[in-house]
Amino acid sequence: MDFQPSERARSTAQRVRAFIDQHIAPVEAQHWSEVLGQRHGGDWTQWTIPPRVEALKAQARAEGLWNLFMPDPELGAGLSVLEYAFSAEQTGRSMMAPEIFNCNAPDTGNMEVLWKYGSAEQKAQWLTPLLNGEIRSVFFMTEPDVASSDATNMAATAVVEGNEIVLNGKKWWSSGVGDPRCKIGIFMAATPNAEAGRHGQHSMVLVPLDAPGVEIKRMLPVFGEYDEPHGHGEVHFTNVRLPLSNVIAGPGRGFEIAQGRLGPGRIHHCMRCIGAAEKSLELAIERGLKRVAFGKPLINLGGNRERIAECRLAIDQARLLTLQAAWKIDNLGVMSALTDVSAIKVVAPTMLQQVVDFAIQIHGGMGVSHDTPLTAFFNQARSLRLADGPDEVHKGMIARLELMKYGSK
Repeated sequence: MDFQPSERARSTAQRVRAFIDQHIAPVEAQHWSEVLGQRHGGDWTQWTIPPRVEALKAQARAEGLWNLFMPDPELGAGLSVLEYAFSAEQTGRSMMAPEIFNCNAPDTGNMEVLWKYGSAEQKAQWLTPLLNGEIRSVFFMTEPDVASSDATNMAATAVVEGNEIVLNGKKWWSSGVGDPRCKIGIFMAATPNAEAGRHGQHSMVLVPLDAPGVEIKRMLPVFGEYDEPHGHGEVHFTNVRLPLSNVIAGPGRGFEIAQGRLGPGRIHHCMRCIGAAEKSLELAIERGLKRVAFGKPLINLGGNRERIAECRLAIDQARLLTLQAAWKIDNLGVMSALTDVSAIKVVAPTMLQQVVDFAIQIHGGMGVSHDTPLTAFFNQARSLRLADGPDEVHKGMIARLELMKYGSK
């Protein structure tokens, strides 16, 4: 395995970092201050997108820093999963950056689904405007009334009736659904089929948000924050009738599609965690060197040097594990990287939580304010230990795959 970045990966990551440093970092604090200053709480109907976002997106696109996650060179940068990982790490240093490069979740995963599995009609109608950054999207999977850590528990249904598909059910933690630019969602639900196996009972369906029967009920705060202007919503679907052509790849293929979607997406999430951890450690060290208490710099008090060492070890270990998972996806396929993908999904958010906690502690009261990005990074880390499968599910997967080597399940 060779994790050394190719020249293309290295130069792209350098250009991403330079753009962040020159164009995003100088305005990010002001950007979030303005968003927070005009916050409307859970009333997503009043949310707006600050003009600087679209201006920065246009600038990034003009510089060729656009759709970097997309391996198809005709649609994006043409980077492999491993090559893109280095740029994804850089975007993790900023809560604003992924959107500016059109590399933000859940759009990246949804675009990959449409690219891999979508029909020509679906691509023309939805993939093209997503690639152009003209609209946003949402992925409807988690449900309020069942234990969603087991995806086969889904109570929502997508039932074929003639040339239509009829959707019913409730979804929540639907990230990005409050964004005024969000126009399309991918709805995963049960499509009962007595002739299919356990993993042939679900479908993914493209749902325009203005379709009759789609109702956003509320936005859900995460640790008291509504994540304006994107949000995480609870959405109800009541007899939503759509053409059968809105089903992606055909009824019953939802789990197959999900496997292809979640592998690369978890690489993106984990590398952004690593970028956020690097930024957090930088802030902690800068703070510790500048502030003095009891006649010494904070960095020399209370075992802080040892904690810095622990953070460095944890960050580098998480990076190597994630790059290994990316290499396996590129060279062996997603199914050969199941252990690795589950491993990084446990390790990277936990590592970020540890590093940010140290950075918050060394910042004191400032650390729990909005004066630094630390609270946003902590929110991200703790939430990711649940999103895309909780830690316990991934550990269970790792144990099962390990036991299979010994003939046991």
